[in-house]
This record gives sequence, structure tokens and C-alpha cells, in this order.
Amino acid sequence: MFDISFMEILVISIVALIVIGPERLPTVARTLGHLYGRCRNFVYSVRTDIHNEMRMEELKKMQSSVHEAVQSVEDSVQQGVDQLRTTLTDAQTEENPPTCLSASRPHAESQQPAPTINESSHRTPDKEGK
Repeated sequence: MFDISFMEILVISIVALIVIGPERLPTVARTLGHLYGRCRNFVYSVRTDIHNEMRMEELKKMQSSVHEAVQSVEDSVQQGVDQLRTTLTDAQTEENPPTCLSASRPHAESQQPAPTINESSHRTPDKEGK
């Protein structure tokens, strides 16, 4: 943080010893140590907060880019599904062309003969005897 050499610290301590005196120097040094520690903790917490905010911004940008990528993939898949549906409906209309109902009925009846009902096959043994 600050570039202070050992000689500078030694000069400051000798001046402090002369000015403050030997009785109060330990309490002043302790108080300065506590203040220095608080300043370091404050600077560390501010640095951490700034770093966290920067990471949050990066994560938000990443989230928006991922969301855009997902949206583009979803759109392309939807287009593929729509093309597949149109291809299938076109293929079905080519295989089975629409015909009128009157023309399709005789064709269906000619393929399957109409069932015949025999009256004797429906009689029960009780009715035959009478």
C-alpha cells in the first residue's frame, strides 16, 4: 500500500519516542495498530465488494448471452419443426388427393362385400321346433 522503508520507520519511531514519551508510547502504538488494522479491513472489504460487483456484472452479461443463445436455438428448432410439418402435410396431400364423397363410397363398397344375413342362422332351437 505505502512504500515505507525500514529506515523511515526507525526515524518515525525515534521522533515519536521523543515527542510522546516512553510512558504513553505503548498505548499510542497499540491504538495506531488497531486503527491500521481497521483501515486494512475496510480497504479489503471495499475491494471484495467491488470484485463481487464486477463478477455479478460479468455473470449478468453471461446470463444474457446464454439466454440469447437458447432463444436462437429454440427459434431454429421451431423453424425446423414447422418445415417438417409442412413437408409432412404436403406429402400426405400428394399421396391421398382429396376426392368427393360420392366417388369414394362405391369404391369402398366394391372392395368389401356387404354382409348377408341368414334368417336360419339367427333362429334358436326353441323357435325351430314350433
